[in-house]
Amino acid sequence: MPTSNTPARYTVPGLTEAEGEKVANLLQERLHALNDLALVLKHVHWNVVGPHFIAVHEMIDPHVVEVRDAVDETAERIATLGASPNGLTGSIVKERSWDDYSLGRATTNEHLGALDQVYEGVIADHRKAVEISGEIDPVTEDMLIGQLGQLELFHWFVRAHLENAGGQLSTSGATSEQDAAAQAGEADKA
Repeated sequence: MPTSNTPARYTVPGLTEAEGEKVANLLQERLHALNDLALVLKHVHWNVVGPHFIAVHEMIDPHVVEVRDAVDETAERIATLGASPNGLTGSIVKERSWDDYSLGRATTNEHLGALDQVYEGVIADHRKAVEISGEIDPVTEDMLIGQLGQLELFHWFVRAHLENAGGQLSTSGATSEQDAAAQAGEADKA
């Protein structure tokens, strides 16, 4: 698990220093994921092509702002807990548990298929963090729940592009960004 730059020397009233440090380290992992997500979203924003370009291009920017706000909120909570948040790219790469986003220039559906996989991972990990923080710190739990609502809402926006009239996702069964992108791209051609 990633750790913040400086261990907590104090924390919020009602938590022990060990509890504050545990929550701060949990949040450091989420900080890395959210920072990475903001960069991935901008990458997609710049590299998406095809007939639905403008819709997807413009759909992404407001969510980038929300994710960047969540980054700031998360970093400030780490600091409030008495630790030092680390938002440096070298730390993200060194401490993350996921691979780099795998698509460059690609069609809207290919990128949305890959983003479906990205969001599945980010949301699942955020839910785990909600569960763990809920046992220790309800303020952090509440913050993460709010972020989770925004992440799930945008994931729905992504999936709405990948869903057919029968409710089937073109990315169903995909196990990687590349698989999801390929499946979504094929569905777009059909």
